[in-house]
Amino acid sequence: MTALRMSTAGESHGPAEVSILEGVPAGLVIRAADIDADLERRRQGYGRGGRMAIESDRCRILSGVRHRVSLGSPIGILVENADHANWADRMSVDVPADAQSAAVFAVTLPRPGHADLAGVGKYGHEDIRNVLERASARETVGRVACGAVCRLFLSEVGVSVRSRVVRIGEVTAPTDSGLYDPDAIDWQAAETSPVRCEHEAASAAMCAAIDRAREAGESLGGVLEVWCWGVCPGLGGYATMGSRLDGRLVGALASIPAIKGVEIGMAFENAARTGSQVHDQLVVVADGGRRRIGRVSNRAGGLEGGMTTGMPIVLRMAMKPIPTLTSPLPSVDLETLQPSVAHVERSDVTAVPAASVVGEAMAAYVLAQAYVEKFSSDSMTELKAAVAFYENSLEERGLWLRS
Repeated sequence: MTALRMSTAGESHGPAEVSILEGVPAGLVIRAADIDADLERRRQGYGRGGRMAIESDRCRILSGVRHRVSLGSPIGILVENADHANWADRMSVDVPADAQSAAVFAVTLPRPGHADLAGVGKYGHEDIRNVLERASARETVGRVACGAVCRLFLSEVGVSVRSRVVRIGEVTAPTDSGLYDPDAIDWQAAETSPVRCEHEAASAAMCAAIDRAREAGESLGGVLEVWCWGVCPGLGGYATMGSRLDGRLVGALASIPAIKGVEIGMAFENAARTGSQVHDQLVVVADGGRRRIGRVSNRAGGLEGGMTTGMPIVLRMAMKPIPTLTSPLPSVDLETLQPSVAHVERSDVTAVPAASVVGEAMAAYVLAQAYVEKFSSDSMTELKAAVAFYENSLEERGLWLRS
């Protein structure tokens, strides 16, 4: 079991989303406002539905932090669901006073592409509400809350994590395929874009595509990138399946609702090329009178042999269109087994911009795990000293240079 572990609980229209992050060393400065900032970023994005106008998504830190400093004990975070007030009877823990009336709200029309049908089969439920409430992407509130803490941790060891949207529907933004220099990307423009795309013309075209989809009762997916840089080489491992960091990152990102594909670097493009066109050549770099080993490209996306290389980690995710459509697809009623149309739940047209923030959270979580595993310490002071010693030794041997 890894020393750093996240768990979440809560239903979409339940009282709250709850998350617990175990294994954060003592001495990390944590403010609720820092967590709220990422929760707010998750709420944004052109194409979001009415739910985001209801929720304020402000956190309460319940445990593990005293006077804004982590204690080394589990950190508990709660984010209340404001919309629960409108669902109190339907989501009551106890049997509602009017149980027969509550039964009227049972959902029996599964949505193609959602967890509905497989979920009722797995757990033996008759009401799809018992599945869709937890399968909802509202669960990612807890991930973003814990990911914000992991981001604070990573910033203490010089690691940055950012994201951008590169495609929504058929609209694709021009990008640099070198995957080399995060400073070449206007991250602030991505933050201010309504779809988290830094390219102004592509951003406008994406918004127009979302408008067309909304009018047609459709939903849209897309592609987003998560970049992590300042990461030292040698995190992860090659000796066991579980230690390979590429597998852990891909698994974490693919666990986000509606994410159906993940690639590292230029993985799919590399598959069509020869080895000499793909692998990042090693060169001697002169730096301040000292010589070191470097790379002039980053097609591998910052990972080789299950370990970080010291180059930026670039992760690309493919998100499918949201399954809930206002013009619903054909379905079958669970009670009668008669053809019908799928259940319609309040939903977004697209959540690709929000998913990029969740992607940041999951990448930050896995990288924070890797740092805690390699530089295991009970306090941030000890851990940062261990990281500095390791990074200095790499620089002295000419194996890496901190950017």
